[in-house]
Amino acid sequence: MSKHRVVVLKIIANQLTVTEAAVQYGLSRRQLHRLLARYREGGIEAVDPQSRRPKTNPHATPPEVVERVLRLRAELIAHGFDAGPVTISWHLDREGLPVPSHATIHRILTRAGLITPEPRKRPRSSYVRFEAAQPNETWQSDFTHWRLADGTDAEILNWLDDHSRLLLSCTAHRPVTGDDVVTTFLAATEEHGIPASTLTDNGRVYTARFGGGRNAFEHLLPALGVKQKNGSPGHPQIQGKIERFHQTQKRWLAQQPTATTILELQTQLDRFRVDYNDHRPHRALDRATPSQGREERTGDSFGLGRECERLG
Repeated sequence: MSKHRVVVLKIIANQLTVTEAAVQYGLSRRQLHRLLARYREGGIEAVDPQSRRPKTNPHATPPEVVERVLRLRAELIAHGFDAGPVTISWHLDREGLPVPSHATIHRILTRAGLITPEPRKRPRSSYVRFEAAQPNETWQSDFTHWRLADGTDAEILNWLDDHSRLLLSCTAHRPVTGDDVVTTFLAATEEHGIPASTLTDNGRVYTARFGGGRNAFEHLLPALGVKQKNGSPGHPQIQGKIERFHQTQKRWLAQQPTATTILELQTQLDRFRVDYNDHRPHRALDRATPSQGREERTGDSFGLGRECERLG
């Protein structure tokens, strides 16, 4: 039983006077009279300590914003997009709504039971970060597996600009060959210019150096003046950007009807490329889309300038 209840009960039972209770329990007479008044108005429960929290908070997130945050979370997940606080705040800003802090959005999602606690991760400050300084300075490439509706395996070949994160090309194959690497690379250079370098793993479609020779891709790059870089065997984190990109791509594909043919899968990938480049904010680009990130750094002029320099 709380001290306030005890002292009030003793006073109303005539065991103590107000003056005696004030001395014994260290309370002022004024405070005791307030407790007695609360007791007469609301009963013994009313004498317990009252919350000093204001009944209204002028800084509270508006209910319509809270509701929109929750709906955006559901909509983004349904479309296979990232649905964290950074992405949600980007969409709120585009819709002209008040944008709470990322921490506030996280609390809204947590209170609604929409975030599952995860084990504590390694702090970002412990990572050594690499990023190309300009568009077309480095292109990363890799391929990943995806199953069609009948269970057969397909492979998706991706080309990603290291600086702007622009998805330069994504194509479906069964399987990816060395000729596919050359064909998609040349198609991407026609659209975006020639990169200064490429960064890939040591797959046979990219390099034959461990077999004692050179493949078609290795013959092509020197002819274009492109430096070829390959990650160390067994260290996929060197190509970390495109490895992480595969997660985003597969999450999006998982929300689409499962393709039955390579052609259907390619149609989905074409749509994904537009969504990823033009309609999805990227955390590494300060909430800009990859297309905006590339435009802010002079767009394709970097690659075209290099090409003209070689030809001149």
